[in-house]
Amino acid sequence: MDTRILGTDGPAVSALGLGLMGMSDLYGPADDTESVATIHAALDAGITLLDTGDFYGMGHNELLLRDALRGRNRDNAVISVKFGALRDALGGWSGYDGRPEAVKNFLAYSLRRLGTDHIDIYRPARLDPNVPIEETVGAIAEMVQAGLVRHIGLSEVGADTLRRAHAVHPIADLQIEYSLMSRGIEDEILPTARELGIGITAYGVLSRGLLSGHWSKDRQLGGQDFRGISPRFQGENLDRNLALVDALRAVAEAKGATVAQVAIAWVAAQGKDIVPLVGARRRDRLTEALGAQALVLTDTELAAIEQALPAGAAAGTRYAAPLMHHLGSER
Repeated sequence: MDTRILGTDGPAVSALGLGLMGMSDLYGPADDTESVATIHAALDAGITLLDTGDFYGMGHNELLLRDALRGRNRDNAVISVKFGALRDALGGWSGYDGRPEAVKNFLAYSLRRLGTDHIDIYRPARLDPNVPIEETVGAIAEMVQAGLVRHIGLSEVGADTLRRAHAVHPIADLQIEYSLMSRGIEDEILPTARELGIGITAYGVLSRGLLSGHWSKDRQLGGQDFRGISPRFQGENLDRNLALVDALRAVAEAKGATVAQVAIAWVAAQGKDIVPLVGARRRDRLTEALGAQALVLTDTELAAIEQALPAGAAAGTRYAAPLMHHLGSER
């Protein structure tokens, strides 16, 4: 497994990371035993970057990761944690809290659930509209000084917020959606991150399954799967997006690879400062994703991919309207 550096002063991590959200939440049922086995397989394959959130399953995801790391060398894992999303007992969402006292509270609970004395990268999941980013980052910086956090990250913020946060404390990376179907960061956010020496951890590289090559128009989604309200999975939007996937499939087959592998390799090819996160929940999907590491896309192949799925071609926004409102990166 190759390694990449997150930002100028950030940690060295595997060139492919594992996103754990779907093992606990939002993508329908998952099996804990298979989830732990998948995390073990990722670690054995050299993946070090493990991304979670304290609100994924309301703590379940962090407890799952603790179980997976039990008996393993903690220093071989780079744990990235998002915090700040507020939820109720039924799984509903009620905003974000980025107050300094809340930051310290969230961190204390995460450390306990994870069974560790530090978190490698700690980041607010979204901006709290009522708290300046300087105050939130300042509170995390105090936790860095205390040795409880190693690096500070951000998630789904725009270029101006990146600058303001970075002026308070060096930001290791920005976690943000980036894929062949979501390329909004290319205009302003990515150039700003590069100017400031901030890495990118790209989630949604398979566009929540659309770019996996395994999605079917007839697939039935359960009530706990948020793709049931995602615009890109609805009606004519889904038809148009699956047509784009078919065009990409032709490129992948000519390469002797799967659609998912080409989609992951494309993100990785956009710069050494970008680390794709894959949300594999099963070992077979992880094995497929790992195959992207061996792909070297030529200029001709990159041009063919661009022709098959050009920027802006995806139908529908990446989140439903109420959720788009919370994305500082989209303002």
